[in-house]
Amino acid sequence: MYNGVINVYKEKGYTSFDVVARLRGILKQKKIGHTGTLDPDAEGVLVVCLGKATKLCDILTDKDKRYDAVLRLGMTTDTEDSSGKVLSQSEVTVSEQEVSRAVLSFVGEYDQIPPMYSAIKVDGKKLYELARAGIEIERKPRRVIIHDIEIKEINLPYVTFSVSCGKGTYIRSLCRDIGDKLGCGGIMDSLVRSSVNIEDSGLRFELDNAIKLDDIETMVKNNTINDHIIPVAAVFPKGIRVCADESGDKKLKNGNVLSYKELFCYDDGKKITKPEGEDNNDYIVYDSDKTFTAIYRYDQSVHCLKAWKMFL
Repeated sequence: MYNGVINVYKEKGYTSFDVVARLRGILKQKKIGHTGTLDPDAEGVLVVCLGKATKLCDILTDKDKRYDAVLRLGMTTDTEDSSGKVLSQSEVTVSEQEVSRAVLSFVGEYDQIPPMYSAIKVDGKKLYELARAGIEIERKPRRVIIHDIEIKEINLPYVTFSVSCGKGTYIRSLCRDIGDKLGCGGIMDSLVRSSVNIEDSGLRFELDNAIKLDDIETMVKNNTINDHIIPVAAVFPKGIRVCADESGDKKLKNGNVLSYKELFCYDDGKKITKPEGEDNNDYIVYDSDKTFTAIYRYDQSVHCLKAWKMFL
């Protein structure tokens, strides 16, 4: 089984689930998950977790992402992008300066209403399922953050820009909101996810390093795919690498708390001691045979290290 994180280039026409399904066939394993849905018409970086790394999916999904987008003004659709049914069209009479001000006004936090065509669940139903049935319901605004927007080109009715944003931001809805602010409507004409930034680890998954599915298939056949899979422990480069001693092995395998005296330094074999003051470190814990097993964190209530994520 392959264990780790891989940077996949999701091509147009694939859903994120399609990518996972095909990877299961290519890698001959079921345990695969992705860390952030991309629309079928969108393309770019899709961070995929393999094997034991699937336990990282919820962590990596929260991270900041950068997109290259094209906004088309003067139109609205039911999906908020170019694939949907046209609801309205209007003449674009705003100036480039007005467009620029409107686009940049969204930098910072704002309350965004998610699109009906999304995987958000309401009362157990995904919004896109309701939308396909012709049902539109009221959606509560969600606070999102736009870190920065760089306008690349304004060639009305099209606006090309790059945007860095936080968790839960829909670029389709950002395009809709810009169009609404300008009074002419707007849709997302195209979208490429250009990077995913795992700030805590220093990892950055870039478009230039993303691998297409056909190439992954070739790498598997050539036995070179492991060169492109990031090990789980590498997601925590600031963590302290330790090994359990033989007395701590059983506790570790069962996910029980560990005391400092049951651990030694991975690199030099010396016993570790509790740091002075509060311990906010991640501990990358290996068993006595140096097999990576878990991430532990200090728990003040028990004055020991407690399992945070197990990777057995």
